[in-house]
Amino acid sequence: MTQSEEQPRVVVNDRRRVDPDTGEVRPPAADEAEASTGSGRHAAPEDAPASGTLDTEEVPAADVTEVPETSTAPAGEAVADDPAVALKAQLDERTADLQRLTAEYANYRKRIERDRELVVANAKAQVAGELLAVLDDIERAGAHGDLTGAFKAVADKLVSALHGTGLEPFGHEGEEFDPAVHEAVQHSTSPDVGGPTVTAVLRRGYRFGERVLRPAMVAVTDHEPAAEPAADDQQQD
Repeated sequence: MTQSEEQPRVVVNDRRRVDPDTGEVRPPAADEAEASTGSGRHAAPEDAPASGTLDTEEVPAADVTEVPETSTAPAGEAVADDPAVALKAQLDERTADLQRLTAEYANYRKRIERDRELVVANAKAQVAGELLAVLDDIERAGAHGDLTGAFKAVADKLVSALHGTGLEPFGHEGEEFDPAVHEAVQHSTSPDVGGPTVTAVLRRGYRFGERVLRPAMVAVTDHEPAAEPAADDQQQD
């Protein structure tokens, strides 16, 4: 036996795909290329990566984070689709309608009540105005002493009833003259008064509430300055 047969030569092939020094992928060797075509004696391992590509790990499906889908529908459609929001909107609308109707009805009742009171007041004033001539006769009869007995009792009841409805007489001697409620038919002057004053009442005036049914017919006296006595004494001298 020769020395070459006793000690066979050992050949070490570096089949690492990635160069440990540079970190780059090495090109396939010739024998590996033959094995990949089926002519070689050894087939390429099934889990070997393709030439010129890096090994990649498949990400498990459980590790993939799903992004929730955002709704692209407008806000108005979302509100319309919500039955609670739609019901609240209808309730607010019906409440506003009810409040408006309640306010209108309250105003209507106030207006009707005011108109009714005005109609009643006008009717009372009209009746009282028709009886003013009767009151004048009763007053003249009392001034002449003819208001006695049963006639006086009836006259007093009539006057009290008219005054109870709101009829009020005015025009008295000594009060200040007011052209809005007094009708002056006589005029005189006197130093005893400080200004236009009613000195005689020829016919009584009447008002019903704030309405003057008839002005008072009066005599008015204005103020007249007194004569200076010094001037008379100087003339005598």
